[in-house]
Amino acid sequence: MSMIINGHSGPSNGVVASGAEDAYTNHVGSSTSASSPVGNGYAQPPSLYQVHNEDIVNDLYQSGFQTGNYADTLLHVRGTVYRLHALILSRSTYLAHLMSTQPQSGGQHIIYVNLECEPEVTEEGFHHALAYLYSGAALANIRPENARGVLAAASLLGRMDDLCNYAYELCRQSINLDTLNSWLEFVDPASGASDGSSTPIIDQPPHPRTAIFGPYAQRLREDIFNFLVVTLPNLVSYGGQATPSTPVSEASSQRSDAGRETLLQVFANVPFDLFKAAIESPTFQLGSVHSRFKFAKDAIELRKQNIARGTGAEETVVLAFGGNTNTSGGVLVTRKLRRRQLWKVNS
Repeated sequence: MSMIINGHSGPSNGVVASGAEDAYTNHVGSSTSASSPVGNGYAQPPSLYQVHNEDIVNDLYQSGFQTGNYADTLLHVRGTVYRLHALILSRSTYLAHLMSTQPQSGGQHIIYVNLECEPEVTEEGFHHALAYLYSGAALANIRPENARGVLAAASLLGRMDDLCNYAYELCRQSINLDTLNSWLEFVDPASGASDGSSTPIIDQPPHPRTAIFGPYAQRLREDIFNFLVVTLPNLVSYGGQATPSTPVSEASSQRSDAGRETLLQVFANVPFDLFKAAIESPTFQLGSVHSRFKFAKDAIELRKQNIARGTGAEETVVLAFGGNTNTSGGVLVTRKLRRRQLWKVNS
């Protein structure tokens, strides 16, 4: 079995067997040359300084990271060995700490990165974060599908704010109906037994699994919440409330019914604390208070067959005192544990 080195599976460091490709890179050939600034409508050639700096960075990435030439550090992570360079790795606070605390062998650093307790840090994400220490060329391989793992890895390594912001933005843009289930697991990886009186989930501290993301965990929770209460109702064309001046056409009414059904199916699988926060939020505009109340009741009925099934808890929704159709508040969601049935034993 070939040892995996620098993210490549092959007989030598960074060299892929004939016909194989780097599993993590789409980079082919040399990088594009330094961009030419435009002045007075004419493209200006890059300065010697720019060309020289780009050549150095390209060489660091190709010879240093991709092939591991002249490496002085062996980094072990999840069965992969990277041949790297201490000076570059010291840009990461996490790796700098490992190099200063783990012993050297014959002048070579040997460090072990334990990710057993960090399931959000994927092998691919860690690879791209390491590559970014060498060159911004690594950004070309970061996509919405792997951005979450990259964000986790960059947050772990430290002092990589630019990469974190880049990966976070891709994560934020990737929140849609197709990926929502994965993001709901991110919000609530292990549902608790909240009674509905707890602080809304968007203000709660992160679960230990997502603590690696630091402040980005909170930002992503807020983005998911915003998608549920603002973006999704518009996306599925929920609404179409008729008024005397703007009656709703039959076609619009059918689209509205289909949008409501889609929204109900989504909310049937939303973790309770997030469900409660969304239903009670004034930004969750579903028409009148009574419309939102009726939506919550129908969603709770569906939840009995989905996420709330077998939890031993009963979810309910009530109209708060003073609620009326002209305000956005007035709907409260609670959850309480069902009483255990007591059996009487006759003597």
